[in-house]
Amino acid sequence: MSARVLEIAGAVISVSIMFELLRRRQLKEKYAVLWLFVGIAMLVFAAWPRLLDYSADALGIKSGPNLLLFVASLVLVVVCVHLSWEVSRLEDKSRALAEEVGLLRLEVEVGRTPKVD
Repeated sequence: MSARVLEIAGAVISVSIMFELLRRRQLKEKYAVLWLFVGIAMLVFAAWPRLLDYSADALGIKSGPNLLLFVASLVLVVVCVHLSWEVSRLEDKSRALAEEVGLLRLEVEVGRTPKVD
């Protein structure tokens, strides 16, 4: 089996997995768009392997694998920064919700004890 067939099969499998995760609602659309784009790019470069070399030449990069490594590293950095931003945002929401629950518990406790005027 040639490497090209394995590349195409890997790309088709990754796109299929993304569609399945979307269908089962286990992956949000905003994340699936990125991974579907990556899977489709894998499929295009697997179907036309010379396209990667032509793209590298057009950008002034010595070889296609160097371009692929650079783009993959860039995508991973962007994903890490985005996920860090999401975690920070969710931490703020969790803290606000915990404070709100604490205030509500205090109101319930104060409501149970008789008020002394």
